[in-house]
Amino acid sequence: MNQWERMDKEYVWHPFTQMKGWNENQQLVIDHGEGVKLYDTEGKAYYDGISSLWVNIHGHRRQEIDTAVKNQLDKIAHTTLLGLINKPSAELAQKLVEVTPEGLNKVFYSDDGSTAVEAAVKIAFQYWQHKGRPEKQQFINLGDSYHGDTVGAVSVGNIDVFHKVYKPLLFNTQKMTCPSFYHSKLAGIDSEADFLTYLLDELEACLQEHHNKVAAMIIEPLVQAAAGMLMQPKGYIKGVRELTKKYDVLLIVDEVATGFGRTGKLFACENEAVCPDMMCMSKGITAGYLALGATMTTDEIYDAFLGEAADYKTFYHGHSYTGNPLACAAGIAGLEIFAKEKVIENLPPKMAVITEHMQKMQAMKYVGDARQCGMLAGIELIRDKERRLPFEPSLLMAGGICQTARKYGLIVRNIGDVIVFMPPLASTAQQIDEMLCMLEQAMQEVFAQIDSHNEVKFSDPCAF
Repeated sequence: MNQWERMDKEYVWHPFTQMKGWNENQQLVIDHGEGVKLYDTEGKAYYDGISSLWVNIHGHRRQEIDTAVKNQLDKIAHTTLLGLINKPSAELAQKLVEVTPEGLNKVFYSDDGSTAVEAAVKIAFQYWQHKGRPEKQQFINLGDSYHGDTVGAVSVGNIDVFHKVYKPLLFNTQKMTCPSFYHSKLAGIDSEADFLTYLLDELEACLQEHHNKVAAMIIEPLVQAAAGMLMQPKGYIKGVRELTKKYDVLLIVDEVATGFGRTGKLFACENEAVCPDMMCMSKGITAGYLALGATMTTDEIYDAFLGEAADYKTFYHGHSYTGNPLACAAGIAGLEIFAKEKVIENLPPKMAVITEHMQKMQAMKYVGDARQCGMLAGIELIRDKERRLPFEPSLLMAGGICQTARKYGLIVRNIGDVIVFMPPLASTAQQIDEMLCMLEQAMQEVFAQIDSHNEVKFSDPCAF
């Protein structure tokens, strides 16, 4: 055990981690990064197959972003947006308005994805107070949804393993069926088209009955990432947008995981030409350099908060590091790379490599579903394909494969028995092929142990 691991185990409490298992096992200490690779303290290289938890876009130590942050550091590291303006936050806001769906013209900065959602929930609630509709206080969300870890964000999420313990702290929501056809257990629904019809009919029935009390609906568009890369039927988000407009309910889209090129478009909404009332973003907004969140709104919502001081229409919400100049400078540089290098236009060949490997994995004995949306992929393991029987959770099967993959030089993470693959957009097609070959090698090694009837049980303190 080196000195950093010793200090870590003595003093650090890690997120989403059972620390008993963590402290009992040897851990990897990352020393530096270069491009799409990470290097440990022994000098061994690993592909960053999860973009350092989905945040890295253009690679590590990207010169243009490094330079932008260093130049800003020579001016000032932070200054408040309470009563003052800083140049980078104003410039980034303009650029975000230019690249997001039409109508999103105002930017409220926060610190991360959870706080971006928290702000959106509070804005939606207060908006209807100002519009003379104080009874519109409820929210609609999706089954198996995740929107962050602040109390408001947890309230509009409902993944039991993350959220059940906090139930007494939360407000109630109207929960719609999780829009994942693969996981649907609805009787008589035999096709994705029928499933889509069911989902939209269910939503309309809810809106018909409750729209006078509903402030907003919140969704992750196309993919419910933290639920295990759950994919939605084509046409779903377009249908949701049409229904929320019809019944005068705000639509909040959480693009924290799906934004900044992950689905093949700059934002997932663009895949179905959806223009929401609010959009939450973080992760890729600074290309993985610094913490920053943003909640974008329409002029209609922003204008409802305008008035005299005595009207008390102010949005009483903020953070000490709101609009941090260093983070905003990184965000500007990241967006400039998108434009300069035509990042979105160059994604199709990379996505095609992922598709090829997903098809290969789908044929594996213990893979129930290998699914993909753009540069996002999830490989769901299953003990018995025909009967849809999962592995015993105590085996930590997917976590074990992720640990095995490190031997071959790949870092990936799992959510339950779903292996998540989300490489930096800067990865070349060849690098993506190499990453997925490493993952397949790890899968084959573990699957061979199962077939040989050896006892297979892994220790993975980060398993959900």
